[in-house]
Amino acid sequence: MKRTILIIDDEQSIRMLLENFLGKEFDVITKNDGLEGIKFLEEGNLPDLIVADIQMPNMDGYEFLENAKASGFFNHIPIIMLSGNESSKERIKSLRLGADDYIVKPFNPEELYLRIKNILARIS
Repeated sequence: MKRTILIIDDEQSIRMLLENFLGKEFDVITKNDGLEGIKFLEEGNLPDLIVADIQMPNMDGYEFLENAKASGFFNHIPIIMLSGNESSKERIKSLRLGADDYIVKPFNPEELYLRIKNILARIS
C-alpha cells in the first residue's frame, strides 16, 4: 500500500511539481493553505507525512504546525517545513514548534524525496 503525503502550499507550481515528483511512489494530496490542511486532518485523514510551506494565506505554516502538534490525533505525523527564507531564526522556530525538518526554496525535489524516505524509514 502506498504511503500518503500531504502537501500544503499556496503556490500551485510547487504543489504540481511535488505531486508529479512524489506521486510515483506516494499518494499525494495537496491543499492550498494551513486552514485547508487542518480541515483535511480533522475530517479523519491521517497522512504518513506532511510537507507545509511557511508563508501562506489564511493560516500560515507556523500556525498549522502549532495546531497539528497540539492535537493528540495528529502530533505523531512528521512535518517538513518549506520556506523561501534561509534565516536560522525561522529554522529554529520551526524545529521548536515540532517540525521534523526544514527545507529552503528553491529546492531539489530529489533532496526532499530522500528526506521524506529517511523520516518514514525511522518511524516505521
